[in-house]
Amino acid sequence: MADTLTLFTSIGLSEQKAKETLKNESLSSALKEAISQARCIHGASGVDRAMGTLLYSMASRLKDNKRLAFLSDSIAQRKICTELQLTAALDFVKSHPHDPINQKEFDEACGVGVVITPEQIEDTVESVIKKHKEQLVKERYHFSMGLLMGEARAALKWADGKVVKNEVDMQVLHLLGPKTEADLEKKPKPQKSKVPENDVMVKKEKLAVNGDVTSEEGKSLMEQLRGEALKFHKPGENYTTDGYVVTPNTMDLLKKHLEITGGQIRTRFPPEPNGILHIGHAKAINFNFGYAKANNGICFLRYDDTNPEKEEEKYFTAIKDMVEWLGYKPYEVTHASDHFQKLYDLAVDLIRRGHAYVCHQKSEELKGHNAPPSPWRDRPVEESLVLFERMKKGMFAEGEVTLRMKMVMEDGKMDPVAYRIKYTPHHRTGDEWCIYPTYDYTHCLCDSIEDITHSLCTKEFQARRSSYYWLCNALDLYCPVQWEYGRLNLTYTVVSKRKIIKLVENGIVRDWDDPRLFTLTALRRRGFPSEAINNFCAKVGVTVSQTTTEPHLLESCVRDVLNETAPRVMAVLEPLKITITNLPENFESDVRVPDFPANEAKSSHTIPLTRTVFIEQSDFREVMEKGYKRLTPEQPVGLRHAGYVISVQKVIKDSMGKVVEVEVTCCSSGTAEKPKAFIHWVSAPLRCEVRLYERLFLHKHPEDPSEVPSGYLSDINPNSLQVIDSALVDTSVKGAKVLDKFQFERLGYFSLDPDSTADKLIFNRTVTLKEDSAKI
Repeated sequence: MADTLTLFTSIGLSEQKAKETLKNESLSSALKEAISQARCIHGASGVDRAMGTLLYSMASRLKDNKRLAFLSDSIAQRKICTELQLTAALDFVKSHPHDPINQKEFDEACGVGVVITPEQIEDTVESVIKKHKEQLVKERYHFSMGLLMGEARAALKWADGKVVKNEVDMQVLHLLGPKTEADLEKKPKPQKSKVPENDVMVKKEKLAVNGDVTSEEGKSLMEQLRGEALKFHKPGENYTTDGYVVTPNTMDLLKKHLEITGGQIRTRFPPEPNGILHIGHAKAINFNFGYAKANNGICFLRYDDTNPEKEEEKYFTAIKDMVEWLGYKPYEVTHASDHFQKLYDLAVDLIRRGHAYVCHQKSEELKGHNAPPSPWRDRPVEESLVLFERMKKGMFAEGEVTLRMKMVMEDGKMDPVAYRIKYTPHHRTGDEWCIYPTYDYTHCLCDSIEDITHSLCTKEFQARRSSYYWLCNALDLYCPVQWEYGRLNLTYTVVSKRKIIKLVENGIVRDWDDPRLFTLTALRRRGFPSEAINNFCAKVGVTVSQTTTEPHLLESCVRDVLNETAPRVMAVLEPLKITITNLPENFESDVRVPDFPANEAKSSHTIPLTRTVFIEQSDFREVMEKGYKRLTPEQPVGLRHAGYVISVQKVIKDSMGKVVEVEVTCCSSGTAEKPKAFIHWVSAPLRCEVRLYERLFLHKHPEDPSEVPSGYLSDINPNSLQVIDSALVDTSVKGAKVLDKFQFERLGYFSLDPDSTADKLIFNRTVTLKEDSAKI
C-alpha cells in the first residue's frame, strides 16, 4: 500500500488524492498499469507531472481497459500531450472497439504530431479579424468576440485555446485600443416591432395549458409568474383543473376556504430540515415565494420535520437564512410538527372511515412496487383503532407495525405507509411522540390545514398527485391543487445529501459550504450574489420539463451582477519585484483608482505608488516573443492608473537563474510613446491568501455509471483547488468585511472568505472575468 502511494505521488498526485485513488480498486489497478507502461519507455523517473496528469485522467475516464496499454504508450511517447488530444483519443477507441486499431486514422483523429506554432496562431487570428474588420471597427468591443474565437478555434483545432484567446484579445486591443467609457456601456437592445394585439393573444395561449408551462424569452421571473404566463386556477376554482376530484362536499369546502383566505393566493416552500439547500432548491424558492409575491399572495416556510433521526437545529437555521438571503421573507414559519396532534386525530378518523389499517408486514416486504398484499388489509376497524392507540403508547418495537392507507398510487405502489414507529426524540416535541407520519400522509394534509391554494412541487411528485387528492377527499377536507414543474439540475456536480456527506467524510471537501459545491451556502461563500442566482432561475424559466444546465450559464449571471457591483482593485497572484531606479528612495505618491471605470464619478479609492512595485511574473518575459505585448527588455509597458510607462534597465536573477527582480526607469505616459499594453501592479501591498476553484468533478454527469463506472468519488478533479498563500493586494481592501466582493483587475471576481483574520485576508475566486471557452 505504501509503495503504491509513493508511486502515485511520484507522478504528481497530492498525497490526499493518491489515498483517495487507492480506495478505488479498479482505478488504482488501471493507474498502476498505466504508470508501469510509461516507465517501460521513460524509466522510473521519466514520468513527469504533465504526463502523470494525463495518465490519471485517462485511467479514470477509460471504460474499456483493453485499450489501456495502447493509450498509455501514446501518452508516454508524447503522441498525446493535451487534454484535448486525450478526449479525442478516448472518443476514438470508444468508437473503434475492434482490433486492430488503425494507427494512421488514430493519429489523424487525435492530432498526433500536429504542431501549431505561435506564427500560425497569429496569422490565423489576423486573417479572422481581417474578415470581420469593418464590423469590428464599427461595433468595437460590443462586437461578439465569441465569433472570432469560434472561427479561429475551428481553423486551429489542436491549438491551446487559452493561447488563441490571448492572441485574439491582443490583436483586438492593438486594432481598437483600450476600452473607452462608451465600450463599457451595455449594448442597447434592438427595439422590437409592435406585434398586433391578436397575435399577442395567440402567443399567450401557447404558453401554458394545465401547468405545461414554457418560459417567455426575455421576461423576468416575476413577469413569468404574474399569471399571464401561467394558466393556474384562480383561488376557489380548484375544480377547473384537469384531474381534480370533485366530491359532493367540494363546493362547500371551497366556499369555507375562500372565507378564510379572502381569495388570496397561498403557497409554501416545504424543505426537510436534514441537509443544506442546493441550487435546485433556489428554483423551488423562487417559484413558490415568487409566484405568491407576483400575485400579491403569501408564502409559508414549512419545515417537513417528520423524521427525527436526521433533523438538526443547524439545518432549520440555515434553510431560513438561505430563503432570506435570496430576498424572500416567509409570511409565517411553520412545521409539520405543529400539527402532530391534528394529524394523529385525522389518522384515527381515516381508520374509522375504513380507509386505513394497522399492518404487521416488515419494511423489507413493503419495498418495491410488487410487494405482496397485506394479510391485515381487511382487519376490523375497531381492531386497527386499538392497535394504533398502542402504537402511540409505545407498546410495539420499531418496524414491528405501521399504519397503512387503502389506496393505490399512480406508480402502482399499493397502500403506502401513513405512520411508523421511531423511538428517537424529536427536535421540537421531545419524547411526546414515538409514532411519526410519512411524507405521503403529511404533505397534503398540512397543505389543507394551512389553506394552501397552489401546492407547487417538482415533477417527480406527479406520481403522488392522485394520492394527494384521495387523502384530502377521504377525510372530507379542503383539497388544494398540486402543480408540478421541472427540477433544475447542474452538470459537473452532485447535490444529494448522502453524497455530499461522503465527500465531507472522505476529506474531498471541507464541509457543506465548500465553495466547490453547489449548495446555496457554498455559493454564497464563493461570492455568488443572491441576485445572480435569482436571475439564473429566471433565465432557466418556469418549465415542467426537467432542466439540466451547464455551470457556465450560472457563472454568466454572476458576472453580469458583479460587473455592476464589485469595485475594482489590483492584486498580484505571482509577484515579481520591480524597482523604479529613477525615483527617489523615499518616493511615495497617491494614485486614484476608479471603483467602476464605466462610471468613474461613482466612487474611487487611492493606493500608494512607491519606488518598489510588484507585477505578475507572466507580465514580464526576458526573451521577446512575437505577439507578446507586455514588459520585455526591448518593450516598455504602462502601469494602469499610475500615469507612468516603465522600461527595463536591468534583470536580476538568483543562483538558479530565475528572475527575481527587474530594475526599470519610468516616464510620464503623457510624454512617452503609447505602450502596447497597460498592466496591473501593487505597491506597499497587503499579503493575502487566494483560493482558486475549478470544477470538482471531471465529467459532466459524475453520478452516471455509463460515464463514470467507478462512481462519483473516483471522478474528483485533482486540480479543483489551488491555494496561493503569498499573493499581494492593494491596501484599499484593508477594511473589507466577510463576503465583500471585488474585481481584481485582469484576474477575476473575488470574495473575502470567513476564514480571514485581522492578520491575514483570504479571498475566494468567485468566477474568472470571462468564460473559459474550453468549459462550454
